Amino acid sequence: MVLVLSLAGCSWSPKLPWRKAPEPAPATAPEAPAPAPANPQARTAEEFDTSSAAQRQAAAGQGGAGRLLGTTVAALGDVRTEGFWVKTPLVTRERPGRVVSAAGRSAQVVLIPHQGGSLISLSAMRVLDLPLTDLPELKVYAR
Repeated sequence: MVLVLSLAGCSWSPKLPWRKAPEPAPATAPEAPAPAPANPQARTAEEFDTSSAAQRQAAAGQGGAGRLLGTTVAALGDVRTEGFWVKTPLVTRERPGRVVSAAGRSAQVVLIPHQGGSLISLSAMRVLDLPLTDLPELKVYAR
């Protein structure tokens, strides 16, 4: 009889005050879709960069001073994402802007909010004439 009562009490053991309830399993975030594969034949920056010479020339225009948001160190972003952009924690919403390298070269870009370190597009790095493996310090301006 004691054995039956002690086994019956096992279902109550998680409810006893000195027993902790099991931790719920952590929720997992859905995986982001994988970016499209890069062109397997692309080997150089020119082959990866899909912007035209006219687009690069337009992006290199001064376009007004704008308001200085700050300085950031940027790494090369995903080369498969086209356009002239900088992902940076210096903005809270997407907006037009401009970045200036230490050498004084300027590029018109779209500033995109980003958590963590700044990323710059391949096209923008080429307009700034920066080596792709550098981590350039850039002044970021909002227009």
